[in-house]
Amino acid sequence: MGRFVFGVALAAVVSTMALAAEKLPSPKGFLFWTPAEQAVGYRNIEKIFPTRTIKRSGSVRELPPSGKPFDVSYDFRNKRWNTDSFMKANMTSGLLVMKDGRIVLERYGLGRKPQDRWTSFSVAKSITSTLVGAAIRDGSIAGLDAMVTTYIPELKGSAYDGVTVRDLITMRSGVKWDENYSDPKSDVNRIITQPFVPFMKALPRAHKPGTVFNYNSGETNLVGVLVMHATHKHLADYLSGTIWSHMGAEQDGVWITGKDGNEAGGCCISMTLRDYARFALFFMEGGKGVLPADWVGQASSKQTPSGVPSLGYGFLWWVHDDGTYEALGAFGQSIFISPKENMVIVTNSTWPEADSRLRYPVHAAYVAAVRKALAK
Repeated sequence: MGRFVFGVALAAVVSTMALAAEKLPSPKGFLFWTPAEQAVGYRNIEKIFPTRTIKRSGSVRELPPSGKPFDVSYDFRNKRWNTDSFMKANMTSGLLVMKDGRIVLERYGLGRKPQDRWTSFSVAKSITSTLVGAAIRDGSIAGLDAMVTTYIPELKGSAYDGVTVRDLITMRSGVKWDENYSDPKSDVNRIITQPFVPFMKALPRAHKPGTVFNYNSGETNLVGVLVMHATHKHLADYLSGTIWSHMGAEQDGVWITGKDGNEAGGCCISMTLRDYARFALFFMEGGKGVLPADWVGQASSKQTPSGVPSLGYGFLWWVHDDGTYEALGAFGQSIFISPKENMVIVTNSTWPEADSRLRYPVHAAYVAAVRKALAK
């Protein structure tokens, strides 16, 4: 027993020393961290930014292994690829493939371990929209056609007059917004240091509500504010009491809070790789006990063209032509769901670019190879 206690204590010391040896990146320039800074910062978000804890409760959902070794070998860009070459090319810290509720493949890189959380960026949008579904089911939100200003009265007299909840979660508010990550003066970069509602209230209208899709991270922060006002709870607390407790999370999550102390509905929930998979399974299986019966079907269907070939947009989910859908986050974060194949693929990465035309095709080719291999 003494040796065991000593061993645990020694391991804790070594872990503390290792963390001390890693230099945490500055919160300034969050969207401009280098891949080396990302590899440390993304798994230590709560040590860099203010966050609120998403507390886990109840039994943990088991994710049993398939019991068979798995890899893929496929041709892409005139080379032969496998999982190792994919992870290296896309600078991936975590990769989890699930089929029929079992883990087919689970790998880590860049110094990450299974117990390490990793930030989600815009994957959080899909989770926030799921909270809208939960709030509609429990009666906190009247429905998709309710007016945004009913729940955020501070927006009355702004471009958000006449905008519905449906418009907001399909990014068709018509409000002008610049999502250019590489421009420090863009809306998406400036809002990081501003209170959400006053910033969004000052934006002008560009289109009639409900008519034009425009990707807008600030808008999903408003979705978060709407859920908080409707439920009278912080997003992390509401998430904990609804989805987190039902999906069988293994660890607490954390959610970055903004200048006003509220969680950013459009960004940055941190969780373990396996808890990403548990959320995906919870959603794919219909969110029983939490969501309206028809919610997942609507949320994962094309509600509007996105302007991206072969991709539509649902309720803050990207929807493919073949009925699969994804939660996508900047710098290489993804939850891919294929209901017909009963398959989930989760990837966490450290791309140098927020939105990479070079690396998205690498991701898509790997997903296609996995689907083909598991269909045999």
